[in-house]
Amino acid sequence: MADIKPYWQNYIDGAWVDGGAGRIDVTDPATGETLAEHALADVADVDRAVMAARRVHLSGALTAMRPIERGRMVQAMGRYLLEHKDEIARVLTREQGKPLWESHIEIEGAALYFEYYGNQASTVEGRSIPLGAGYMDWTEYEPFGVSAQIIPWNYPIEMTARSLAAALATGNACVIKSPEMTPLTNAWFALASEAVGFPKGTVNVICGLGHDAGAALAGHPGVNQIVFTGSVPTGIAIATAAAQNVVPCVLELGGKSAAIVHDDADLDAFENDIRWGIYFNAGQVCSSMSRVIVHESRHDELVARAENVAKSLSVGPGAERDTFGAIMGAMVSEGQRDRAVGMVARAAEQGATVVAGGRKLNRAGAFLEPTVLAGVTPEMEIASNEVFGPVLSVLSFKDEAEALEIANGTDYGLVGGVFTADLDRATRAARQMRTGQVFVNEWYAGGVETPFGGFGKSGYGREKGREALWNYVQTKNIAIRLKG
Repeated sequence: MADIKPYWQNYIDGAWVDGGAGRIDVTDPATGETLAEHALADVADVDRAVMAARRVHLSGALTAMRPIERGRMVQAMGRYLLEHKDEIARVLTREQGKPLWESHIEIEGAALYFEYYGNQASTVEGRSIPLGAGYMDWTEYEPFGVSAQIIPWNYPIEMTARSLAAALATGNACVIKSPEMTPLTNAWFALASEAVGFPKGTVNVICGLGHDAGAALAGHPGVNQIVFTGSVPTGIAIATAAAQNVVPCVLELGGKSAAIVHDDADLDAFENDIRWGIYFNAGQVCSSMSRVIVHESRHDELVARAENVAKSLSVGPGAERDTFGAIMGAMVSEGQRDRAVGMVARAAEQGATVVAGGRKLNRAGAFLEPTVLAGVTPEMEIASNEVFGPVLSVLSFKDEAEALEIANGTDYGLVGGVFTADLDRATRAARQMRTGQVFVNEWYAGGVETPFGGFGKSGYGREKGREALWNYVQTKNIAIRLKG
């Protein structure tokens, strides 16, 4: 694998610059060794980035474009990512830990956001409102101005694309705060914006610590809208800072998503849902299938199948796993891995059975065995708190009402699933699950076209789909009194 350059800079107002807070080490989670250094932004860097974006917004350069032309530029950014997919994937795997083929999937998904929202740019239309004779009245949608986007470490390419593409398509200028643990690949968004011809200052990419640069960005008076994906405590802090400036937020926070598996479910097919639902990206997915609530008559069979899936996976360095298959890479850091190991150990102390995994690998790197826990009950910590790792908790139920009570029994409400051959039962469950998205008979059904976001402490606002566009614009009404 080609060498990775040793030092990466921030991108502010069209220039690559050092950071006022020095540098931060980026670690390869597969080896525990330092992969590279990245410039670390301070409060002054944040201010320069916001002011650059604000200058672009106030100039009218983005809103003066015909939307279809702006949309073509957004689409071109996606093509740029695909043209550099191999190079980006190598860096993504090394900084984040996922297998190389998963990195390719992430980059392709990122490009799809630019294609989708680029196509939507010219469809954000106002409407005429009839007020009777003597009046003309209509609405227009205007960009907020400066969109601050604080990105998570688990999908640094795809999550940035999700918000950046929608923001640019609607005419906003952006400041991206890349994640401290996986900041390197965000550089390609700066390169893409340059390549397609956006004015300098339209896209700014900085890496900084959350309590320093992140807090400064969330509370900056020049920011007009904030997008954040991450933990509940950080989301609360960001929303609190934004409220001081009366700035709207889109918050996609934690999840403890449940799949209800009824007695008539197709367990052959469900094995694939286990594979993707909890072991893709080593379970580091906000919408992962971290709980399975199965009818008591199928409990033992499902646990045995889950055990087979977990034990079939080969775990090791993602850079050595470039072909699609039953493989899993490292978690993002040893700290994240050790936190997951600790939660599994406490679950066992509380009475759960570790059917598979639960231990770190006896080698360098942030590796955790794919894990299955049986005998989990709703009052256990692991049944209600997010692990954010490759750990599946299996609970059982007696009837439909109990299954829904368990599924809805956490503070979270990001996604849920129901697996059954009975369409009426599936529809009842879908309507009663307190989640922003429900999958029926396939975990991760949907796509960039389908709205995504949470209920409860999983956040508010929506990403993906056309619905996401309205997070990046505000409505203006214009009423005219005509003479005569």
